[in-house]
Amino acid sequence: MSGFPSRRRLLATGAGAALGLGALGAAPASASTATTSSTSPRRTGSGAEESRSLDELYQAALAEGGKLVVYAGGDTPTQQDGTKAAFLKAFPGIDLTLVVDYSKYHDVRVDNQFATRTLVPDVVQLQTLQDFVRWKSQGRLLHYRPAGFSKVYDAFKDPQGAWVAIGAIAFSFMYGTAAVGSDAPRTPLDLVDAGWKGKIASSYPHDDDAVLFLYSLYVKHYGWDWVAKLAAQDVRFARGSNSPGAAVRAGTHAIGVGGSGSPLSTGPVKLVISDDTPFMSWGQRAAILKAAKNSTAAKLYLNWQLSTATQSSSGWSVRTDITPPTGLKPIWEYANGNLDGFPRFMSDRAEVERLKQTFALYFGEVEGDPTPGVLGLHPGA
Repeated sequence: MSGFPSRRRLLATGAGAALGLGALGAAPASASTATTSSTSPRRTGSGAEESRSLDELYQAALAEGGKLVVYAGGDTPTQQDGTKAAFLKAFPGIDLTLVVDYSKYHDVRVDNQFATRTLVPDVVQLQTLQDFVRWKSQGRLLHYRPAGFSKVYDAFKDPQGAWVAIGAIAFSFMYGTAAVGSDAPRTPLDLVDAGWKGKIASSYPHDDDAVLFLYSLYVKHYGWDWVAKLAAQDVRFARGSNSPGAAVRAGTHAIGVGGSGSPLSTGPVKLVISDDTPFMSWGQRAAILKAAKNSTAAKLYLNWQLSTATQSSSGWSVRTDITPPTGLKPIWEYANGNLDGFPRFMSDRAEVERLKQTFALYFGEVEGDPTPGVLGLHPGA
């Protein structure tokens, strides 16, 4: 997809195929070349950014024990394989465990580990943005500013460094270029045309909060009548935000709703991002847990994720000093991307629950096993 990692490779973060999560699935510079200056610390807010180079952090992480566990939000067990391979290529000898699960399971899993004093991960990178605010208030997160923190877009970082977004993700609808031909849908209104009946795949909006927010934007713009018409379109719903893109790529469906991809794609699947189409976007947050066993390796990971080499290797960056590819604006310049709306949405859990149950009335209950598998209480231990 024209160099844009899918959320399946990414998360994303994250994520659920994704734009702009630079490190995920992309090949960064080696540890010897992807370094940051080790001169005087750069200041942002009341604290200092990391001044050690990636090489220095790498050696310190090896001395610490060389282990790292990351809990990452995502949809399939192999979704972070590209991230792991790229990280280990840059930093051989680090024992990296990347555990992918739905963010809504990872967050309560971490809460239970806090409660039972059995914490496993060092880093969490999740779609459940509200958890980072709560964990910060509970004193669970290490306040830390990786190199380049001052260049991160303000909405993508906590001022005290409790968390920082490592990638920008966008969800919309997509289509198979061969399947739609010259009749490509331009807006969600086109999806309820009778000609697309039986040809649409979607992830359940009441199973994934990012997809839920996307559908809520469609309701805001087109009304509940649009939802009723879509429900009559014989849509194939499935768990996992990777599922719409997978269905379109496989040729079983012409259109997918509730996933990510590339609006610049010249390949078989194109994500619809246009000025007259509402879509949703967010920054996939990552944080080091204060009780992490491997805090130095965790710092190496965040610095690698935010490095210019990593952030330049895909579409949208979280950094203001990295220009996106021709044809794209910085993600925060899309007013119809609703970047600021998603954190507010995620913080209103009562409204989220009402919307989930409402969509269940229209589309039926969520069915199917979780696509990452059933991982239990302590995966990665």
